[in-house]
Amino acid sequence: MDQLGKIISLKKIVDPRGNLTVVEQCKDVHFEIKRAYWVYDVPAGESRGGHAHKALHQLLVAMSGSFTVNLDDGFRKASYLLNHPWEGLLIEPGIWRTLDDFSSGAVCMVLADELYDESDYIYDYQDFLTYKANNP
Repeated sequence: MDQLGKIISLKKIVDPRGNLTVVEQCKDVHFEIKRAYWVYDVPAGESRGGHAHKALHQLLVAMSGSFTVNLDDGFRKASYLLNHPWEGLLIEPGIWRTLDDFSSGAVCMVLADELYDESDYIYDYQDFLTYKANNP
Protein backbone atom coordinates (compact mmCIF):
# COMPACT_ATOMS: atom_id res chain seq x y z
CA MET A 1 0.00 0.00 0.00
CA ASP A 2 1.63 3.27 -1.12
CA GLN A 3 -0.49 5.33 1.25
CA LEU A 4 -0.53 4.92 5.00
CA GLY A 5 -4.21 4.02 4.88
CA LYS A 6 -6.74 3.52 2.13
CA ILE A 7 -10.27 4.91 2.05
CA ILE A 8 -12.64 2.42 0.44
CA SER A 9 -16.25 2.91 -0.58
CA LEU A 10 -18.62 0.25 0.67
CA LYS A 11 -21.83 -0.78 -1.06
CA LYS A 12 -24.54 1.76 -0.22
CA ILE A 13 -28.13 0.72 -0.86
CA VAL A 14 -30.31 3.83 -0.95
CA ASP A 15 -33.89 3.34 0.20
CA PRO A 16 -36.48 5.97 1.21
CA ARG A 17 -37.08 3.91 4.38
CA GLY A 18 -33.41 4.23 5.34
CA ASN A 19 -30.09 3.41 3.72
CA LEU A 20 -28.08 0.23 4.17
CA THR A 21 -24.35 -0.41 3.83
CA VAL A 22 -22.77 -3.85 3.61
CA VAL A 23 -19.20 -5.05 4.14
CA GLU A 24 -18.26 -8.61 3.21
CA GLN A 25 -15.06 -10.38 4.15
CA CYS A 26 -12.65 -11.25 1.36
CA LYS A 27 -14.77 -9.16 -1.01
CA ASP A 28 -14.99 -5.58 0.30
CA VAL A 29 -11.98 -6.11 2.56
CA HIS A 30 -9.07 -8.38 1.65
CA PHE A 31 -9.19 -10.27 4.94
CA GLU A 32 -11.38 -12.60 6.94
CA ILE A 33 -13.26 -10.68 9.64
CA LYS A 34 -12.64 -12.33 13.01
CA ARG A 35 -13.49 -9.47 15.39
CA ALA A 36 -15.68 -6.39 15.46
CA TYR A 37 -15.75 -3.69 18.10
CA TRP A 38 -16.82 -0.08 18.35
CA VAL A 39 -15.71 3.02 20.24
CA TYR A 40 -18.31 5.55 21.39
CA ASP A 41 -19.09 8.16 24.06
CA VAL A 42 -15.59 9.62 23.66
CA PRO A 43 -15.42 12.81 25.77
CA ALA A 44 -14.54 16.07 23.99
CA GLY A 45 -10.81 16.51 23.60
CA GLU A 46 -9.97 12.85 24.24
CA SER A 47 -7.91 10.67 21.92
CA ARG A 48 -8.22 6.93 21.31
CA GLY A 49 -5.79 4.49 19.74
CA GLY A 50 -2.24 5.56 20.42
CA HIS A 51 -0.76 2.24 19.34
CA ALA A 52 0.32 0.09 16.40
CA HIS A 53 -0.19 -3.56 15.54
CA LYS A 54 2.47 -6.00 14.39
CA ALA A 55 0.14 -8.23 12.37
CA LEU A 56 -3.46 -6.97 12.57
CA HIS A 57 -5.35 -5.60 9.54
CA GLN A 58 -8.31 -3.32 10.29
CA LEU A 59 -11.15 -1.45 8.65
CA LEU A 60 -12.41 1.62 10.56
CA VAL A 61 -15.85 3.05 9.79
CA ALA A 62 -17.57 6.13 11.23
CA MET A 63 -20.96 4.57 11.91
CA SER A 64 -22.22 7.89 13.25
CA GLY A 65 -20.68 11.35 13.49
CA SER A 66 -17.06 11.97 12.60
CA PHE A 67 -13.49 11.65 13.82
CA THR A 68 -9.97 11.98 12.45
CA VAL A 69 -7.59 9.05 12.12
CA ASN A 70 -3.92 10.05 12.25
CA LEU A 71 -1.52 7.47 10.81
CA ASP A 72 2.27 7.29 11.07
CA ASP A 73 4.63 4.67 9.62
CA GLY A 74 7.68 6.09 11.39
CA PHE A 75 8.63 8.22 8.37
CA ARG A 76 5.41 9.63 6.92
CA LYS A 77 2.22 10.91 8.53
CA ALA A 78 -1.30 11.24 7.12
CA SER A 79 -4.71 12.20 8.48
CA TYR A 80 -8.08 10.90 7.34
CA LEU A 81 -11.45 12.37 8.24
CA LEU A 82 -14.06 9.64 8.58
CA ASN A 83 -17.60 10.98 8.45
CA HIS A 84 -19.61 8.72 6.11
CA PRO A 85 -20.93 5.29 7.16
CA TRP A 86 -20.45 3.99 3.61
CA GLU A 87 -16.68 4.62 3.67
CA GLY A 88 -13.99 2.82 5.61
CA LEU A 89 -10.29 3.27 6.23
CA LEU A 90 -8.10 0.20 5.72
CA ILE A 91 -5.06 0.11 7.99
CA GLU A 92 -2.29 -2.43 7.46
CA PRO A 93 0.04 -3.73 10.19
CA GLY A 94 2.99 -1.61 11.31
CA ILE A 95 1.14 1.71 11.31
CA TRP A 96 0.84 3.90 14.43
CA ARG A 97 -2.67 5.31 14.80
CA THR A 98 -4.58 7.77 16.93
CA LEU A 99 -8.25 8.69 16.68
CA ASP A 100 -8.99 12.33 17.48
CA ASP A 101 -11.59 15.08 17.16
CA PHE A 102 -14.64 12.92 17.85
CA SER A 103 -17.90 14.73 17.17
CA SER A 104 -20.73 14.43 19.65
CA GLY A 105 -22.39 11.03 19.22
CA ALA A 106 -19.61 9.62 17.03
CA VAL A 107 -19.28 5.85 16.80
CA CYS A 108 -16.17 4.18 15.34
CA MET A 109 -16.64 0.55 14.29
CA VAL A 110 -13.53 -1.55 13.73
CA LEU A 111 -13.43 -4.82 11.77
CA ALA A 112 -10.26 -6.83 12.38
CA ASP A 113 -8.72 -9.95 10.89
CA GLU A 114 -7.58 -11.45 14.20
CA LEU A 115 -8.96 -12.08 17.65
CA TYR A 116 -7.65 -9.88 20.45
CA ASP A 117 -3.98 -10.61 21.18
CA GLU A 118 -2.18 -8.33 23.64
CA SER A 119 1.22 -9.33 22.20
CA ASP A 120 0.27 -7.80 18.81
CA TYR A 121 0.05 -4.29 20.28
CA ILE A 122 2.84 -1.71 20.51
CA TYR A 123 1.79 1.01 22.96
CA ASP A 124 4.99 3.06 23.27
CA TYR A 125 5.92 5.26 20.32
CA GLN A 126 9.68 4.81 20.83
CA ASP A 127 9.18 1.03 20.93
CA PHE A 128 7.21 1.40 17.69
CA LEU A 129 10.09 3.26 16.02
CA THR A 130 12.52 0.55 17.17
CA TYR A 131 10.16 -2.13 15.86
CA LYS A 132 9.93 -0.36 12.48
CA ALA A 133 13.73 -0.01 12.25
CA ASN A 134 14.08 -3.76 12.82
CA ASN A 135 11.08 -4.77 10.64
CA PRO A 136 11.12 -2.61 7.50
